[in-house]
Amino acid sequence: MDVTTILEDGSSYAGRGEIHAGWILQGRAIQDVWMIPRLNQRRPGIEQLPGAGNWYGTTLRIYDPNLDAWRILWNDPATDVFTQQTGRARGRDIVQDGPDPRGGSMRWTFAEIEPASFHWTAERSLDNETWRKEVDIRARRM
Repeated sequence: MDVTTILEDGSSYAGRGEIHAGWILQGRAIQDVWMIPRLNQRRPGIEQLPGAGNWYGTTLRIYDPNLDAWRILWNDPATDVFTQQTGRARGRDIVQDGPDPRGGSMRWTFAEIEPASFHWTAERSLDNETWRKEVDIRARRM
């Protein structure tokens, strides 16, 4: 994946990472591992990607038929972040939203979903009206 972080002052930074994803729990859930930088580039003391840090975390997406939505847990011990979200289809996109552990709300959107690629954005809002993009990712299957 190609990663761009956008800071509050408008400056942006680029990095590269990788995602490993698959069905688990006999097809009842999806688990993925997101890494920035790529696994073969990780080493102690590596510089942090400004605005995001270096990720090494996992997502569990478990479908809840009572909600007709996905319950989503993200945990990244590398950056000390844990979040819970709810995900639903919105047209062709998948939108996950929930409280931001820093305060306010977060929204993660999977768009331009194709068999071998997707576009992912992370946004944050303090008032649920004004959203600021913090991370932009273009991912492709290798």
